[in-house]
Amino acid sequence: MSIKDVNTMKIAPKVWHNGKFIEWKDARVHVMTHAIHYGSSVFEGVRAYKTERGTAIFRLTEHIKRLLNSAKVYRMDVKTTLDEFCQASVELVKDSGMEECYLRPIIFRGLNEDKPAFGVNPFPNPIECYIASWDWGKYLGEEALEKGVEVCISSWTRITSNSLPAVAKAGANYMNSQLIKMEALLNGFSEGIALDDRGYVSEGSGENLFLVNNGRLLTPPLGASILPGITRDSVIKIAKELSIEVEETNIQRAALYLTDELFFTGTAAEITPISKVDHIQVGTGKRGEITKKLQDEFFAIIHGTRPAPENAPWLTYVSETEKKTASSSSGN
Repeated sequence: MSIKDVNTMKIAPKVWHNGKFIEWKDARVHVMTHAIHYGSSVFEGVRAYKTERGTAIFRLTEHIKRLLNSAKVYRMDVKTTLDEFCQASVELVKDSGMEECYLRPIIFRGLNEDKPAFGVNPFPNPIECYIASWDWGKYLGEEALEKGVEVCISSWTRITSNSLPAVAKAGANYMNSQLIKMEALLNGFSEGIALDDRGYVSEGSGENLFLVNNGRLLTPPLGASILPGITRDSVIKIAKELSIEVEETNIQRAALYLTDELFFTGTAAEITPISKVDHIQVGTGKRGEITKKLQDEFFAIIHGTRPAPENAPWLTYVSETEKKTASSSSGN
């Protein structure tokens, strides 16, 4: 099937909606949709990669579990099951014709046009489920994986967990992320790093953060207003397999200036080194040895050239034949 190309971005021509595939142009919502006015949406970002055995989606099950958990936190009664979301994702990638792509599953509160409700109360509004896909390159730039990016400490504080739950990947949380990102861009940086309400390091606008000190990895704990990132979890598991010590701990702002290496993790950012913070050079000012080692192992896993830690089934192959083979070899 042909791929729609808008402004040089390849976009899958179909969008999955509540169990059916529709045309990209038909994936529309009413202007009075609850999510537009009140931010009542949860979503995921998932990547599919080209491997020697065909296209494979990275940690699909974990992403969809987090999506459904996010919906549960916000009391969204989702009828679509985990297996149905996963199968729809596979079918969407297969139909797109793209060997590599980014997937965006989203659940939000829509509008009941027969009995419209326009207030803050979300319950009268129906639950809508969509999955779209497009070819999204390196989020922070192709050269960033080696040369790193320059970032700033944002003046915006990360949302506290008792205000909006960080465990949920909710659309409303990303208004805070937008403020962090816009401030960074307008000041000439690629990204911003937010502190939490206590002044400890939290995360980027859409990425988790790792420091490398004396051969050890340090990262903010899950209680520090950070999203429990799946790439973050992958890096921790890879590091432990490589006998690299990992400590989840509170991190002061100044530690970012003094660390040996520093990098972002995320589905979009993958593993991206940070070269400067507030114009202060980090380490050698480019990708460090441990960052590169983790990158190499991570990319080998996502491209299927080496198994995941403990042979975990991190890849869901799009081809039915390959998918069955993968399931059989993983013991599932």
